[in-house]
Amino acid sequence: MRHGKYPLIVTFLAPPVLLYVVFVVSPYLQAFQISSTDWLGYSPDANFVGLENFRALWNDEYVWNALQNNAVMLVLVPVVTIVLGLFFASMLAMGGRKGRAGISGVRGSAFYRPVYFFPQVLSVVVIALLWKEVYHPNKGLLTSALHGVGLSSPTWLGDPKTAFWCVLTVMIWSNVGFYVVLFGAAMSAIPKEIYEAVMLDGASRLTTLRKVTIPLLWDTVQVAWIYLAIFALDGFILVQLMTNGGPNFSTDVIGVRMYDTAFGSETKFGYASAMGVVMFFLTLSVAVLALRTSRRERIELS
Repeated sequence: MRHGKYPLIVTFLAPPVLLYVVFVVSPYLQAFQISSTDWLGYSPDANFVGLENFRALWNDEYVWNALQNNAVMLVLVPVVTIVLGLFFASMLAMGGRKGRAGISGVRGSAFYRPVYFFPQVLSVVVIALLWKEVYHPNKGLLTSALHGVGLSSPTWLGDPKTAFWCVLTVMIWSNVGFYVVLFGAAMSAIPKEIYEAVMLDGASRLTTLRKVTIPLLWDTVQVAWIYLAIFALDGFILVQLMTNGGPNFSTDVIGVRMYDTAFGSETKFGYASAMGVVMFFLTLSVAVLALRTSRRERIELS
């Protein structure tokens, strides 16, 4: 059995590792190689230009504008989504009346959880098209509701002052439901004795959430922040379908800028690959920083 263990392990591990190398590692390596050329994507010629694409990126105001929008999303999407997720999850778990059995959830919480989770059932394409109709300047649901109460409405996705915030709202809306369910499941695993002891001390719900629930859910919150940060650094599908980076590049993100550069009129695949390399390192840095921070906090707590 000992002689046959390693050949068996290699037999089962070799195919998935080979597939991972071919379809994941290899495209990454090719992107690094293409980023150092002036390849246009469809021509057989690809001249080596070294770091010229990265120098051009440094002086590209459109890239900096897209990165600035991604930076705002990186801050707001995780923070607002996690705060709303914790609030709704805590309301469902302990927003009801205090009784002999302890703090109960709000009435109908079993119904609210599927309602909150419903956006996760929809694809991102459906969400983008749905909200694009909601924001329609003439017949959209939001515009009609404002007109119904005698208020005027802006051209939500057509005004540079409001378009970015409209897209940001959709990004948050599409993610909150998942984290409500995630945090709610984590809260249900907290022993009820802890909440009963806090109730005997006369703590309010807000104090219980801040002093008890959040510290016990801190590992889950950190994982949620990493996933949301990666999502905020992308945001390609929602932006491309709702505004395509407009109007006047007010909603442009690096994913849309990279797509337009690669498949637009100029088809600069080498330049677009350089953007992809930059985003690879930015995303990797965000994930590593978050993981190292959480690791240091766990070490200090232990």
